[in-house]
Amino acid sequence: MIAPDGAVNDGRPATPERSQQQRLAPTEAAGAERAPILVGRGATIPTNLVAIAGNILSTDEEARMTQPDQQPAIVSWTESEGLNPRGTIVVIPGRGERPEVYERFGKRLSFDAYRVHAVASPVEDPAATEEQIGQLLGGPGPFVLAGSDTGALFAIGLVVSGRVAADALLLAGLPTAAETAADAAGEDTAEADSSRSWEAELEARTACPTHRGRLAGPILRRGALYEPVPDGWLEAANLKAVTVPVLGLHGAADPVSPLAAARERYAAAPHAELVSITDGRHDAFNDITHRTAAATSVLFLERLRLGADLPPIAAPVTL
Repeated sequence: MIAPDGAVNDGRPATPERSQQQRLAPTEAAGAERAPILVGRGATIPTNLVAIAGNILSTDEEARMTQPDQQPAIVSWTESEGLNPRGTIVVIPGRGERPEVYERFGKRLSFDAYRVHAVASPVEDPAATEEQIGQLLGGPGPFVLAGSDTGALFAIGLVVSGRVAADALLLAGLPTAAETAADAAGEDTAEADSSRSWEAELEARTACPTHRGRLAGPILRRGALYEPVPDGWLEAANLKAVTVPVLGLHGAADPVSPLAAARERYAAAPHAELVSITDGRHDAFNDITHRTAAATSVLFLERLRLGADLPPIAAPVTL
C-alpha cells in the first residue's frame, strides 16, 4: 500500500548508492552544463516554485511560457522532509509527452520516499534526454529507469548498450510494432483520419477523465501517438539482453500495443515480470487505475531494495 506519509519501510537496509561515475559510460562522464530542474509539489522547497535559468515562475506561468519546440526541463518530485530517500526513479515520457504528464505518478511514488525525476521525451531529441538522465545518475540507489511508450524502448536501449547502468527497468505501454495501427491495417485516408482524431487518441491513451482533461493542455503534442516508432528503436530494445530486473505494466485493452504482442517481447527477458491492467489503455501509469499502477510499482521497488533476485516481502497464504 502507498502510505500518505511515505512511510513504507520493511526495516531492511537499502541498496548502497553507486557513484555517478559508475553508472555513466566513460565517454559521458565529463558532464555537460546542467539543465534547469523544475521542482514539483513533493519537493522540499516552499510554495511549489519552479526555477528556470535563475528565474522563479509559478507552474502555470511556466506552462504558458514554454514553447512546444523548447527542450523541457527536468521535473522532480522528492521525498517529504525528514524521510530518507529509498531510491531514484527517472521517468522517460513517450511520444508527444512533456515531463509534467507524469506529475500524478511522480507524486505517488514520492509519498513513499522515492525520488522521482521526469526528463524530456527522447523522440524529439534523444541526445538531450540522455544528457538529462546523466545529470541524475548520482542520486540515491537503487537507480531505476521508468519508461512509457517510446520512452520504454529508449530506456531498454540505454541499458542494453551499456550507456546507463540502471538497477532495474519499470516499463509501461511497451510498443510492439514500428507502424501505427492504421498503417498496419492498410486503412484508406478517410478511415485513417477518423481513427486518428483527437478523441480517438485520448481514448487510446487513457480512460481516466481527469488525466484526459490534463492532456488537453500544453503538456501533450496532439497526434504524436500516431507517429511511427523511430527507426531502429524496436531492434535496439532487445529485452533478451537485459540482465537487470524488469517490471512491465500493460493495459489489457491497449489499442496501440496489444497485450499478446507485448507478452512475447517480455517473455524474452531473463528476469521480467509482466502485470496486465484490466481494461487498461496504452498509458498504464496514467490510466483510470493509476493508483494500482503506482502501488504495483512501489511493491516492485521495495523488493528491488532487498536484492536483484526480488525476494518476496508479502506472500499469499493458501487457506
